[in-house]
Amino acid sequence: MAAQQTVDNKYVYDFAEGNKDLKDLLGGKGANLAEMTNLGLPVPPGFTITTEACKAYLATGREPDGLAEQIEAHLESLERGMARKLGDPEDPLLVSVRSGAKFSMPGMMETVLNVGLNDRSVVGLAAQAGGNERFAWDSYRRLIQMFGKTVCEVPGEEFEHAIDEAKRAKDTHNDLDLDADDLRGLVDTYKKIFAKHTGREFPQEPREQLDLAIRAVFESWNAERAVVYRRQERIPADLGTAVNVVAMVFGNLGPDSGTGVAFTRDPASGAQGIYGDYLANAQGEDVVAGIRNTVPLQELERIDKTSYDELLGYMARLEGHYKDLCDIEFTIERGKLWMLQTRVGKRTAAAAFVIAGQLVDEGLIDLDEALHRVNGAQLAQLMFPRFRLDHEFEPVARGIGASPGAAVGKVVFSSDRAVELAAEGEPVILVRRETNPDDLNGMIASRGILTSRGGKTSHAAVVARGMGKTCVSGADELDVNVPAKKFTVAGQTVNEGDVVSIDGTTGNVYLSEVPVMPSEVVQYFEGNLDPERTDDQLVRAVHRIMTHADGTRRLLVRTNADTGPDAARARRFGAEGIGLCRTEHMFLGDRRELVERLILAGTDREREDSLAALLPLQRADFIEIFRAMDGLPVTVRLIDPPLHEFLPPLEQLAVNVAVAQERGEDVAKEQALLAAVRRMHEENPMLGLRGVRLGLVIPGLFAMQVRAITEAAVEVVRAGGSACPEIMVPLVGAVQELETVRAEAEKIIAEVVGDSGVEVLIGTMIEVPRAALTAGQIAEAAQFFSFGTNDLTQMAWGFSRDDVEGAFFWRYLELGIFGISPFESIDRDGVGRLVRIAAEEGRAARPGLKLGVCGEHGGDPDSVHFFHEVGLDYVSCSPFRVPVARLEAGRAAVVTSGSDSR
Repeated sequence: MAAQQTVDNKYVYDFAEGNKDLKDLLGGKGANLAEMTNLGLPVPPGFTITTEACKAYLATGREPDGLAEQIEAHLESLERGMARKLGDPEDPLLVSVRSGAKFSMPGMMETVLNVGLNDRSVVGLAAQAGGNERFAWDSYRRLIQMFGKTVCEVPGEEFEHAIDEAKRAKDTHNDLDLDADDLRGLVDTYKKIFAKHTGREFPQEPREQLDLAIRAVFESWNAERAVVYRRQERIPADLGTAVNVVAMVFGNLGPDSGTGVAFTRDPASGAQGIYGDYLANAQGEDVVAGIRNTVPLQELERIDKTSYDELLGYMARLEGHYKDLCDIEFTIERGKLWMLQTRVGKRTAAAAFVIAGQLVDEGLIDLDEALHRVNGAQLAQLMFPRFRLDHEFEPVARGIGASPGAAVGKVVFSSDRAVELAAEGEPVILVRRETNPDDLNGMIASRGILTSRGGKTSHAAVVARGMGKTCVSGADELDVNVPAKKFTVAGQTVNEGDVVSIDGTTGNVYLSEVPVMPSEVVQYFEGNLDPERTDDQLVRAVHRIMTHADGTRRLLVRTNADTGPDAARARRFGAEGIGLCRTEHMFLGDRRELVERLILAGTDREREDSLAALLPLQRADFIEIFRAMDGLPVTVRLIDPPLHEFLPPLEQLAVNVAVAQERGEDVAKEQALLAAVRRMHEENPMLGLRGVRLGLVIPGLFAMQVRAITEAAVEVVRAGGSACPEIMVPLVGAVQELETVRAEAEKIIAEVVGDSGVEVLIGTMIEVPRAALTAGQIAEAAQFFSFGTNDLTQMAWGFSRDDVEGAFFWRYLELGIFGISPFESIDRDGVGRLVRIAAEEGRAARPGLKLGVCGEHGGDPDSVHFFHEVGLDYVSCSPFRVPVARLEAGRAAVVTSGSDSR
């Protein structure tokens, strides 16, 4: 029975059994180790425990049946292949235990190196290394430190304090200056720290070390920092992580050994060349942790030309095989090169576009694939401003531009303080010697990250690039004193709360607030930069991919705009019409008094006079907008919010009247206003007298707006222009409401249009769940639907957006009830289903029904893909998000099911 179960539930795979397409099962690291093994690259032998085993363990709290036996079988096979046994006292085999989820989560989960070392095998390891006792004891102290922190939750800072004390005793800042005796003493200290916090001695049985390390990696999938990172990157929580058990190779054997990270192209700019970091006499974690400053990868040519040339050959081979930028980890053990990992590398937004264009030119991918390789979130990052340096701003320090952008903020030295200040609306720059995974919340909260250690492959750099955060790393001129909450540079002291500016492209650090200017990409979209004449490689790449997206997409992209200037800007950004013109915004400012007169009207004549005064103002607004759009469709939403929103708050007005009465002032007008406000007061105005209900209750209100829209269109057309108005009735829940409004509107339209040739469509906004569920009936009276997904989300969930986002959404995100706010990205299962039902039933009743969306989801990349799938005709969003929606609409047309652009 057990044997059958093992066959049916295969939880462990040798590297030679997998390939790069098995990421769901083997995780990204395991799948790529398998791929490199199959390509014949020098990969240390090992095996992968699948994500299915992790999910089973997390679901039950114990290893699934058959897993222990499979691990034992693969371990024995590994031992035979290496001619060594795990932890053997004479000739020990040591292994690393590494996490590896489907999507790269740098530093978020656990790794344990040198598993198998104990008090006896450390002697054998020294002998195996030709009597190199320093190496053996250095490896042993690393195991206790990593095992203690990762597996047994021993505070990492206690180990750090111990090694710092050992270096102080030696009068050095470099751990390489600690000799074998120093490290032997450090091992004793580490073992005491371990025993103090765990209540037991450090485990000496190698197999126990291995089993505990595997479980720790499983459990790290649900560690707080991993959960936060998944939420930030929108990685599903149910994937689990694989575990890779790999025979150790050692970069800390001496000056002829080392470890490094290489990129086949610059992950910051996309430029072709040799990029990466190398650290002699070190293990891999030293590079990404940033605890020692590395040398550029090019230095390896001088240090070890044979390994350097071999590495370049493998890099070219891997990039050609994966057809993308590759991120590679390697170790050199006494002149022998080993490949420890490869993956499609994280890159900045700029690099993503540039590399996609380069790969098309090189014939490795086509334009459809190039479009798949970028996304709207990256494009939005490229539209952020950059520093304006035409003034005398001198950098006080320069580090490595690890993740581009212009970030200005108040200096903070802890993750908690960054989160605290950001919650108060303050822009912050997180300053650290080096970051670690525990800093993730602070990194998310910050505008930028500045470190005095590390390079382009440090934790800070890799995580910042993945999040699109500005980062300058390795600014070693900074003397960062975290406990004192200050850093010093060039004789100046910067305290917490002081403002600095960091440039993630150049690596410059400024001790002042540097002004910013629009990015080149925005200048291109504004029409101020000719992509055919510029030398800017990024602008050319963006233009090329956007042109392909526009030629590929089915969805049209409109904008939400209420003024002529907004409409004109949106057109420059590529908008193909207005999907939402909110007329209530036209009643603010100087016109508020006219609205008050309308609300306070005591007779039909007073109400008609107020509407007559508003008519020419509304008409002028629409003329401006129709001219700006020049024949493109303009969907005008009739007034939607409750009228009392245009009046003073009830409590404030009551106090003002009472105070004025006490003073003996004439308050007749104020009392009339107070009476009107009280009369219109609602406990829940979002579900009260608004939208179509206003048009039915207040005679002439909608009629005035319909007349203003139609007269404006006719005037523009008679002047030689073109206008395409679409009148949208908001908050309809029953077809009878729409039929009543439409009957009145059609009479006015027929009267005004005459022989002008103007055509006016009449439709409705689907924002009430009942409207979605009776869409087949409503479509009989509507020529178009526009989904108001903001209100539809509020009503479907029973949320008041203004109240709940700050009140408890953070907890829902923390608990995993939401992966992301349903107001940010469409809730496909609930709100999305309402949209799908309405689209299908509406089109069934009226085959030519035009369908669009005008809520904020119209500019959200993931939501655009859903609207493409449902069959909508267009999305509408704010002007700035129009290019993002255009790009995502193109991607939606070419992205196939099962593909993923992470």
